[in-house]
Amino acid sequence: MAAFGKIGLKPDAGARAVIDGVADGYEAFVIAKIAEEAAGKGPLIYVLRDGQRMADVEQVLGFIAPGLPVLQFPAWDCLPYDRVSPSTDVSARRLSALASLIGLQKSPHSAIILTTANALIQRVPPADFIAHQTVIAEAGDRADMNELTRRLGLNGFERVGTVRDVGEYAVRGGILDIFAPGAEEPVRLDFFGDTLESIRAFDPATQRTTGQKKSFELHPMSEVSLSAETVSRFRTRYLQTFGAATRDDALYQAVSESRRFAGMEHWLPFYFDKLSTFFDYAPSVPVVFEHLAREAMAERHKLILDHFDARRRGLDAPSGGGSVPYKPLAPGELYLVPVDVIEAAGGRALFDLNPFDSPPDRRRTIYQ
Repeated sequence: MAAFGKIGLKPDAGARAVIDGVADGYEAFVIAKIAEEAAGKGPLIYVLRDGQRMADVEQVLGFIAPGLPVLQFPAWDCLPYDRVSPSTDVSARRLSALASLIGLQKSPHSAIILTTANALIQRVPPADFIAHQTVIAEAGDRADMNELTRRLGLNGFERVGTVRDVGEYAVRGGILDIFAPGAEEPVRLDFFGDTLESIRAFDPATQRTTGQKKSFELHPMSEVSLSAETVSRFRTRYLQTFGAATRDDALYQAVSESRRFAGMEHWLPFYFDKLSTFFDYAPSVPVVFEHLAREAMAERHKLILDHFDARRRGLDAPSGGGSVPYKPLAPGELYLVPVDVIEAAGGRALFDLNPFDSPPDRRRTIYQ
């Protein structure tokens, strides 16, 4: 870090700068230095061009700045307009990160928020969805076990016989086991009537208790909750957009029956009155773009358009082979175009890292 000296950037609203001479592999040192110089002013967003680089940067940050909190907000691990949903692990990490960002708004502190070009270009559920679906309880509280179990099913948790992975829950009499997103271990909730008597962490491998807890916090596992209100909204929007549903429209039939369906998240706008952007969860937080991150957004946008066109051609073509129809949403419903990403960033400070050297007197090129 000493090799960079003092960067001297002031992450004030409206600031724009290019940081030159950041060699490949040294980005984490620069990000940590910026966070250090802005200590006490809140978090910093770092946008990388792909998920692998995000994992690498997090590892380096853990080594060079172990006391600095790091959040990861990954992109869906499926293609645009896919027939599969994002994995439960990715969904859990995304929703846990959004919940943490809400917490950062209430109690700002230094932190680095890592995300990718693909994640940034996609719209997300509004903050009130996360807040409404989050459950916080303490031992001794009055709590309805049946209501909690019902909410788990609506929010993407899978009921199993034995809880071993994130996103699973199990019911045995008055005991409810849950492995919540963002938790290191699952918890065992012991109910007596309408009272939550105890909360115990346990090892998913041995199922043995590892310790007592005073409280637990539960976030949704899916960006779609199949409540009666959500299902009604989906049905209305779907019919308004695509017309009457056909008998072979498995997506419409499944959601109408409050059943989860593979790939249902690709119609995310239909479940909400209005979607948000990632930046809505971190207002005024400075943003640093990795070299080529903006180009990665442009490439992602091109891929989105290509996949949309392919789905449209498939919809317009005569059906054959018993294929299930796929009615794609217009790209703008779920995705931002790259220029809109910058607009969504508002008047916050924006910085770009550049691996190429400039003359010493132009080490930081201010371009606005």
